[in-house]
Amino acid sequence: MKYTYLFINLFSLLVPFILSFESRIAYYKKWKYLFPAMTATAVFFIVWDVIFTATGVWGFNPKFVTGITVFSLPLEEILFFFCIPYSSIFAYEALDLSSKFKVQSSKFVSVLLLVVCTICVILFHDKDYTFYTCLFLGVFLLLQLLWIKGSYLGRFYFAYLVILIPFTIVNGLLTGSWIGEPVVWYNNNENLAIRFLTIPVEDVFYGMLMLGMSVSIYEELKTKKGL
Repeated sequence: MKYTYLFINLFSLLVPFILSFESRIAYYKKWKYLFPAMTATAVFFIVWDVIFTATGVWGFNPKFVTGITVFSLPLEEILFFFCIPYSSIFAYEALDLSSKFKVQSSKFVSVLLLVVCTICVILFHDKDYTFYTCLFLGVFLLLQLLWIKGSYLGRFYFAYLVILIPFTIVNGLLTGSWIGEPVVWYNNNENLAIRFLTIPVEDVFYGMLMLGMSVSIYEELKTKKGL
């Protein structure tokens, strides 16, 4: 059982890694843009993770981790910030083989999400997970609307809707669906205590921020190389 979190990470990575060498996608050729993007995003999220673990916003069940720690976090938690973006950006790239797979009104979606984030920041400032997730996602969306204006955003929103399917499986396992106990537990005093299966609703916004940041950096690096 102590390898549960590790196996979940490896399971999420397995198929995308094998298909990375498929000729149409040739994902392996984009690793030079992918790995810096994932690493930059991971640094931000690891710092956030260390703080929230120390303050009891969330934590880890010792039954399901190996006991190896990095920056006071389980090794598996560090790997999560690489395995999930790797697999998710693979899905984003695979869907991009057809230009029809995108949300047409991405600006409207961004504005709507920004409004939701702003409301949550105002109303739930006393709940750390809700507040900071919505705050950081709101800042990301504002930067997209006013400065970055990424043309890839419509493709990202569509890809994220698709990614929510495996996301539900992975996060469901991590939060205790189907295995009896959570691998990662959440303090309901610091979130809205609204869950789908066992997954806090905030995780949907957290995942969007993590993958949105990764895709933005990834696309920026590709653009600099003229791709």
